[in-house]
Amino acid sequence: MQTKPTTIKEIAQILGISVSTVSRALHDHPSIGLTTRAKVKKLAGELNYEPNQTAIFLQKGKTLTIGVILPELSEAFFSSAISAIEDTAYKKNYTVLLAQSHDDEQKEKQLVEKMKNHRVDGLLVSVGKNTSSYQHFENLKKYNIPVVYFDRIPSIPNIHYVACNMEIGTIEAVSYLLKKGHRAIGMINGPQTMVATGERKEGYIKAMTKNRLKYDPSLIVSCDLTEEGTKKALDELLASKRKPTAIVTFNDYVALFAIKHASRLNIRVNQDLEFVSYANLPLINYMENIPAASVEQFPYLQGQKATDILMDLLHHQGTGGNEPSAFYKVIIESQLVENKKQD
Repeated sequence: MQTKPTTIKEIAQILGISVSTVSRALHDHPSIGLTTRAKVKKLAGELNYEPNQTAIFLQKGKTLTIGVILPELSEAFFSSAISAIEDTAYKKNYTVLLAQSHDDEQKEKQLVEKMKNHRVDGLLVSVGKNTSSYQHFENLKKYNIPVVYFDRIPSIPNIHYVACNMEIGTIEAVSYLLKKGHRAIGMINGPQTMVATGERKEGYIKAMTKNRLKYDPSLIVSCDLTEEGTKKALDELLASKRKPTAIVTFNDYVALFAIKHASRLNIRVNQDLEFVSYANLPLINYMENIPAASVEQFPYLQGQKATDILMDLLHHQGTGGNEPSAFYKVIIESQLVENKKQD
């Protein structure tokens, strides 16, 4: 049968001394004599006393815990980011508390509240695709809990964030297809609520106009990033007057859904219809038909830099200093990676 852990109060009662004396003795306070210190530590060892770390942390105003809220822990992109976050945090003796929103705004709000109640020192966030209000994150300022966003960044001013340059990545992706002779290039974009959706669209337009081609808005279709949403988006593009010969998809998962649907329609992938996507995830290597190229977004580096920023903000708090006047805004340059495994 499991017994309750020994407390400082019990040690004090057995030795006939005050609780404060026991506490100071265990921490080698110079005001406590060597003999008393030895007695206290000997008895503490015999009773298997272990200090209450939570109480100690709260007494110091820190729990040495950071929270992480992501859309989906199962996605390869976020798995890589989590590895970086844990690797970086553990070097600073921080524990990482993970949670996933499943792209549900209400659940995201609940998770923020739970993280606050668990007294995390700071928070790393990649916002859900359906999140339209960010007040739940803004409210954390009242509790002096810094937030650093990465990858999926909210469209609000004065925030710390790390993101990949999706506009430049899109310009590279579209230019790659143009060089291969494509002129009717479609895009299956993401939800309008996501900042990255607008960045991809801007990159697409700039790439087309840079090559003196007219921008055709009918060739850009938004979807909710689900398989069903992707199928509808692809059907819409294929039914347009300017039937595309190439498509840029929001990410590798959307590419997977689109390629699967195209194959069912007896479309020869990368012959009749060529695909370029984003993220350059490992799953590409296991696809029968793969995107011709994918824009690398460096998830490990994003997670690492976001954690470094959070650690720096917490360090400023710990030294009694104010949060840096300038907000951290780190942009990582994307890289188009051409896939060799093609039919």
